[in-house]
Amino acid sequence: MNEPQLIRNMLVASTKENPRTIAVIGLSEVPAKPSHYVSAYMQQRGYKIYPINPSIPEVLGERSYASLADLPLKPDIVNVFRLPKFIPAIVDEMLQLGLPNLWVQQGIINVEAAARAEAGGIHVVMDRCIMIEHRSLTVR
Repeated sequence: MNEPQLIRNMLVASTKENPRTIAVIGLSEVPAKPSHYVSAYMQQRGYKIYPINPSIPEVLGERSYASLADLPLKPDIVNVFRLPKFIPAIVDEMLQLGLPNLWVQQGIINVEAAARAEAGGIHVVMDRCIMIEHRSLTVR
């Protein structure tokens, strides 16, 4: 978990021809919330965002989905902006769908769920901000 090479692999450059996809669980339509501005940052850097929030129809110009199972594709990364108590159910859904990469945002920690995810073959980054990590990789 959280190995530098793993972070680099997850954040492999996204291109217009081959955009990396990120399902964002808990993406808010409120611009001042981290889930919104972090996702907007990633979107502006060429990543295709798939909001997962059953309470809103769309955000950042993208249709919102109720769950990972409702997505039209398997995302490269599942980025989570939910409380730690919700992580086990997200891991269950990822295991069921065969999704490879879990990113749990800074300040959100569920060690047991992370261990179960890794035991099931999911790569895990936890308690790290995807935007900060992306910036550190691209600003040299």
